[in-house]
Amino acid sequence: MTVQLFVPCFVDQLFPDTAFNMVKVLEKAGCTVRYNPQQTCCGQPAFNAGFLDDARAVCSKFLNDFDPELPIVAPSASCVGFVRNYYGKLFDNSSLHHRVQAISKNIFELSEFLVQQLGITEFGAKLPGKATYHDSCAGLRECHIKEEPRRLLMAVEGLELTELADVETCCGFGGTFAVKFEAISVGMGEQKVENALATGADYLISTDLSCLMHLQGYINHRGAPIKTMHLADVLASGW
Repeated sequence: MTVQLFVPCFVDQLFPDTAFNMVKVLEKAGCTVRYNPQQTCCGQPAFNAGFLDDARAVCSKFLNDFDPELPIVAPSASCVGFVRNYYGKLFDNSSLHHRVQAISKNIFELSEFLVQQLGITEFGAKLPGKATYHDSCAGLRECHIKEEPRRLLMAVEGLELTELADVETCCGFGGTFAVKFEAISVGMGEQKVENALATGADYLISTDLSCLMHLQGYINHRGAPIKTMHLADVLASGW
């Protein structure tokens, strides 16, 4: 299967290794991976800040950067959820309406693509230690992803998976929310990290690096003995 790789802007700038690991995993699954170097942002930051015209311009570029007939896979449920759930509102009753519909049905977060579309959960990954998983708001509520990442993690050799308390509660990042309401955001991040630490886990794993970036900041400030990891980085470990 040929798939298109969408690398969100913050992943491209701050966590490029995760993008490379996603390619590694997809190729091991037998996929031919295409990457359009002209791609930029999905438009979510501008949309969430209320700049709808600016968002529409960025989203229009996204629509032109990808083939609506081929699957688009991204290491971010946040970006995938935005394209699926909000592009239709931005381009309703426009000339791009049908292209939006096609792309919205053909964009996937990594774990749901591997499990639902390819039916693969085993990649020969090895990561000794104990882990707990954070359900991102976008993954859980916008993409309805719950079991897929857990099935993939349970197949990782040497990794013990345990659930943390209040697992479905927001970590406090929320994009611009973390800037506008810093004290609340930090408090929510603290609660999430403390719940993770209570499990005795070595790793706090998620599908969304935006959440993990926020949580790692608190972890570093506290000097806590736990490390955040993106699912793609876990699946690419040990081989």
